[in-house]
Amino acid sequence: MNWQDLASAAITLFLIMDPLGNVPVFNSVLANCDAARRTRIIVRELVLALLILLGFLFAGNAILSFLGLTQSSLSIAGGILLFIISLRMIFPGRNSHGDLGDDEEPFLVPLAIPMVAGPSTIAILLLLSSSQPDRMLEWSLALFLAWLVTALLLVASPWLLRFLGTKGSRALERLMGMILVILATQMLLNGIRDFVVSL
Repeated sequence: MNWQDLASAAITLFLIMDPLGNVPVFNSVLANCDAARRTRIIVRELVLALLILLGFLFAGNAILSFLGLTQSSLSIAGGILLFIISLRMIFPGRNSHGDLGDDEEPFLVPLAIPMVAGPSTIAILLLLSSSQPDRMLEWSLALFLAWLVTALLLVASPWLLRFLGTKGSRALERLMGMILVILATQMLLNGIRDFVVSL
């Protein structure tokens, strides 16, 4: 087991899940819930997100084969998607997630999908599973570690938001966005290189 690759994959997945950027969204969506109900909802949505992500990780090769996608196309598409997501982290717009009613609570959307199990996270998992399918144990562990840290931060989101404040949360999200820009650029370049080599 290559611990350096595992750590790199876990950090990348953690950055893409963007728990610090999701803290204000989670608090806004669950603003009308009491503390116990809020924790229960967050835990449920996080477990659903993990199951979905594990499904894409283990079904990655089958999905790519069925759709007739190549490794290079996935790298290029993943790089572009990740680049767009990272730009939104650096230059955030208005949140499109409105508050729910008093008796309404989110289920699957928008907290599990796309806030945690978003398209960029799924693209990275498909890329990992298709490029090195013999290392599924490492990728599963990397996903679980990234999800675990994300889960801890989101469950503690009310206290975290009070500690960091709005400006602190935004500053950290933009820093994570800058790191993701670099990762997205490298992924895009790798995809273009693989495509050129395959010609």
